[in-house]
Amino acid sequence: MKKYKNIVFDIGNVLMGYRWQEMLTDDYGLDKERVEEFGPRIFTDKLWLEFDRGVMTYEEIVDTYKKKYPKDADILDWFFTNAHLMRVKREDVWELVRQLKSKGYGIYILSNYSKDLLDSHAKDASFWNYVDGKMVSYMVHELKPDLAIYQALFNKYELDPSTCLFLDDRKENVEGSIKAGMDSVVIESKEQLVDLLEELIAC
Repeated sequence: MKKYKNIVFDIGNVLMGYRWQEMLTDDYGLDKERVEEFGPRIFTDKLWLEFDRGVMTYEEIVDTYKKKYPKDADILDWFFTNAHLMRVKREDVWELVRQLKSKGYGIYILSNYSKDLLDSHAKDASFWNYVDGKMVSYMVHELKPDLAIYQALFNKYELDPSTCLFLDDRKENVEGSIKAGMDSVVIESKEQLVDLLEELIAC
């Protein structure tokens, strides 16, 4: 494997897992059919992108969703109020991040996330102890896979993209990374991620 100086991580489905379906069925009590309707409708709505972009407040987002989907108002209130229940810690992955740091790699975060949800999901996550820098969509009002957010990361931390490896779970973000000059891998499972990080540690 090529030797890299810096490893750049996405958060969702990379450093952190999600259980939004189980959250709605097991914790809220919604039936699976309703969950399969609710989840994609909420997460693929352009409002979610605006939330990640940081151009609307938490209150504005929830209110706008409720006006757009009035039949889901009660679920939306509960879902956003209990957003912390969505996350799944990946402490074994965080330990590998620690080992990467101890090996001398620079550790960076590049993620699409709203400030409110990031605080709810990851504020107490131990991987932050090893992070040299972060570029999150709400900070610059830009989203992956647009070139601007990759460039913002490089500029802020004076990174040469050719020395970085980016890990993300979405193909379009990986393609955006490659266009920005940074090698990238699509993360399709935690097992694949663990194998890759162990290989990087051994380099």
